[in-house]
Amino acid sequence: MKKLGDFLQTADWKKEKHVPTIESPDSVKSGEMFEIKVSIGKEVSHPNTTEHHIRWIQVFFHPEGEQYAYQLAQCEFTAHGESVKGANEGPAYTHHSAVVSAMIKKPGTIHAFSLCNIHGLWENSAEINLS
Repeated sequence: MKKLGDFLQTADWKKEKHVPTIESPDSVKSGEMFEIKVSIGKEVSHPNTTEHHIRWIQVFFHPEGEQYAYQLAQCEFTAHGESVKGANEGPAYTHHSAVVSAMIKKPGTIHAFSLCNIHGLWENSAEINLS
């Protein structure tokens, strides 16, 4: 039986529209708040239609030397132009981008996951150090 991790896809975010782009400092001060921005389609635009969209982004932090990762955020994008008039006729859309304020006390890795309603699960990661 396959595990969920077997379905995670990765690629270069500059060439693949589904990969989460993580924008955060390379280094932060221990115990001080900083921002992590995660978006989809920074270099190659991802559709945002009723038929094809990003449903959610999750952000985790895995401290160096520890066994477990910690969930920092989960952002759902629930408006994609749906309407009783038909697909893409609705008055509201949400864009697949999130900014998370976080604080860490150890260096480690930020992991971002996204779900495309057609093309499945995608992952990216970025190292972060303490200054």
